[in-house]
Amino acid sequence: MSITQPRPAIVGQPEVVEDASRAEHSEAWALLKSSVLALRELQQHDGALAADSATPDADAEAARRHVAGIVAGLRALAPAFPHDAAYLAQSIADFERWAAEGFGVPDFYDSLVAFDPAAHRVDGLRHLVVFPMYTQNGSRDRLVEALLVETIWPAFIAELETRYANKLFLSLRLIDFTPGYDTDSAVLFPETVAMREIPPFTWGAIFQDREAARFRAVVREAAAITKLDLPEGTARLLADQDLAEQVFVMWDLIHDRSHMRGDLPFDPFMIKQRMPYFLYSLEELRCDLTAFRECVAIAADASVDEGVRDRARLVQQAVLFDRIFRFPLTGSRTRNYDGLGGQLLFAWLHQHGALHWTDTELAIDWEALPARVLELSDAINELYWRSIDRPKTVHWLAAYELVRATLTPHPASAWARGLPDEVLAGAPKGYTDAVLDDEFPLSMFYEALAKKMAPTIEGVAGITGRG
Repeated sequence: MSITQPRPAIVGQPEVVEDASRAEHSEAWALLKSSVLALRELQQHDGALAADSATPDADAEAARRHVAGIVAGLRALAPAFPHDAAYLAQSIADFERWAAEGFGVPDFYDSLVAFDPAAHRVDGLRHLVVFPMYTQNGSRDRLVEALLVETIWPAFIAELETRYANKLFLSLRLIDFTPGYDTDSAVLFPETVAMREIPPFTWGAIFQDREAARFRAVVREAAAITKLDLPEGTARLLADQDLAEQVFVMWDLIHDRSHMRGDLPFDPFMIKQRMPYFLYSLEELRCDLTAFRECVAIAADASVDEGVRDRARLVQQAVLFDRIFRFPLTGSRTRNYDGLGGQLLFAWLHQHGALHWTDTELAIDWEALPARVLELSDAINELYWRSIDRPKTVHWLAAYELVRATLTPHPASAWARGLPDEVLAGAPKGYTDAVLDDEFPLSMFYEALAKKMAPTIEGVAGITGRG
C-alpha cells in the first residue's frame, strides 16, 4: 500500500525542498506524484500516448501539462538529492524532449545512464526515481513511475561486501511510490526502463523492506496454520522489522553475486534466452542455496563477529521459510519458476528426512537440515558442472530429470512421457513449447495450504516495512 496518497495538483511552482527526509510530505512531491498519476492515464502499453483516443489533440495538451508538473516537481526536489544532480537534470531534459517530440515511445536512455545509485551505498541515503518503466511482478506496461527510496546499508554489510564483492548490488527501502509498486514488485532494475538501446548495467536494487515485511506476515500465518514450532531466531525475525531487513540484505548480497559465480554452462542471467521455466527455477534456487551454504560457513567461523554469525544463522532460516511458505503460493501457476523452486526444496527436505508433516503438524529436524539443504545444492551444482560439456537441449533434459526425481510432473506432461523424436531432433523451441504452464502442479499439502493462506498472500501485495 502506498505510504501517502497524492494530493490535488498544485497551481504554480512548489517551494524548493532541501531536506530529503521530508520529501514525501512536500508540495513538490505531491505535484510530481499527482502529475505522474494523471499522465499514466494517457499512456498505452509501450509508454507512448494512447493512439486510439477520440481527442488526441486534447490528450497531447493534457500530457504536456502533466509533464510540466513532473518537471516542476523534479526541479523543486533536486536540491534535496545533490548526489543525483546529474540524473535529475537529465531526467528533466528527457521529459521535455519526449513532450517536444510528440509523446511517442519514450526513450530515457540518457537519464538511466546518468543514474548510478550503487555509487552511493550509504545507510539512510535517499533517492528520487522517475522513469517510464514496467515493474517486475507488477505492471507489464511501460508507464511512468515515481519513487522515493532510501538506501539500506548497515555497517556489517559494508564490511561483508569486501568478502562478497558485488558493486552492482543495492538494497533499498520504499518510502512512497506510484501504482506499479503497489504490487508484488520488490526490485528496481534498469533493464525495465524504456530506452533506445541497452547500456552496460551498473546497478540492480532490491527493496529489502518489502521482502522482510511480507516474509514476516506470511511465515507468521503459515506457522500458525501448520502448527510449526518456530526456532528462536525466526521468532526474532517476525518481531523485528529492522533485523529482518538486515538479514534479507545479507541473503540477497550473496545470492545476487552467485549468478556470476560457479561452474556455469550458460550466460548466468540467461538474458535473451528462451528456455523451459524450470531452468530459471534451478538457477534462482542455486543462488539461494549458495547463500545458505555461505551462511553455514560464516556461522561456524569463530573469527567472525558474533553479530554477523547470528545474522548468518538467521539467513538460513529466512531462506528455508520464505522458500517453502511464500514462493510456492505467490503468483499464478503459469510457468511460476520461483514457486517451483520452493516446491522442490520442500519436497527434497521431506523425502530426505529433514522436514516432517505428521498428524497435521509441520516439524523441522534442525540438526539434519543444513546437510540436506547442501545436498540439494550439490546436486544442482553437479548438474551445472556436467552441462558445461553437454549440448543445450541435453542440459535441459538432465535438469528436468533432476526436478522430476523429487517432484511429480503433470499426468499430461509430454516431457514426463518422453518427447517424440521430431521434437528431440528439432530446434530448442520445440522443447520449450512442449512444457506445460504448470508442469509440476502443487502437491495436496500445498493445495490445502494455499486455500488457507490466500488472504495473507493477497494482503502482502504493496506492503512495505511500515505496513
